Amino acid sequence: MNLLYTASGFGVGLLVGITGVGGGSLMTPLLVFLFGFKPAVAVGTDLLYAAITKTAGVFVHHGKHGSVDWRIVKLLALGSLPFAGLTLYVLKNLMAVGKEVTGVITFTLGVALLLTALALLVRSVLLHRAAKNGEIDDEHSNLDNSGRFSPRWEKIATVATGAVLGVLVTLSSVGAGALGTVALLFLYPKMTTLKIVGTDLAHAIPLTAVAGLGHLSLGNFDLELLGSLLLGSVPGIWVGSHLSAKIPEYFLRPVLATLLLVIGLKFVMQ
Repeated sequence: MNLLYTASGFGVGLLVGITGVGGGSLMTPLLVFLFGFKPAVAVGTDLLYAAITKTAGVFVHHGKHGSVDWRIVKLLALGSLPFAGLTLYVLKNLMAVGKEVTGVITFTLGVALLLTALALLVRSVLLHRAAKNGEIDDEHSNLDNSGRFSPRWEKIATVATGAVLGVLVTLSSVGAGALGTVALLFLYPKMTTLKIVGTDLAHAIPLTAVAGLGHLSLGNFDLELLGSLLLGSVPGIWVGSHLSAKIPEYFLRPVLATLLLVIGLKFVMQ
């Protein structure tokens, strides 16, 4: 076990516990820039790390809160899992062109980080507007989850959103959290925030697991790194969850978004 990796896992876990997002969007750049891992190895390890850590969260959301809409999870997965597999197939067949593959992953990582930063800012605006219009009420979970489109287009839009997330998450390990919640906020404005988080979390598990196992089969994985990160992140998330009530979200989210914008630009311009 590497104590620096464990400390990094604790730090990222702390931020995830406080803000609810930032796992992949912070962990992968940290592994690349601070520890010098190849982008592909950082992405593959982070995907398996995410699949394991998010599983515990879903047990809480499904068992304790009943806040997972499995119908929406299935629709998202209908798009994301096939496209994750397709993306892995393309990566495998491009392995001979190693430098180009690394370039694609690095650029996609940068774009995903920029989108995540914007998503963090947009999410706050959407939540504020929805609460003002009475569309979201966290104290009442009996609101229907009807979308803003007709039932037919709602299904198509949800599957298409899953497909986009499948490609982005497989290439960069970023987007399953922040981008997923923003997409759900837009598609299903009547869902409670708790259900949005629970549903997004439940969808992220099979997606990150499939993408992570795919990267594992390509050799993009570091077992020692995974163990060290998990050792630090679990207590980090626990501490962060308790601190979240004391640190105002309106302060943390712009700081996190700015950090992601800077890192994203660095990746895109490489």
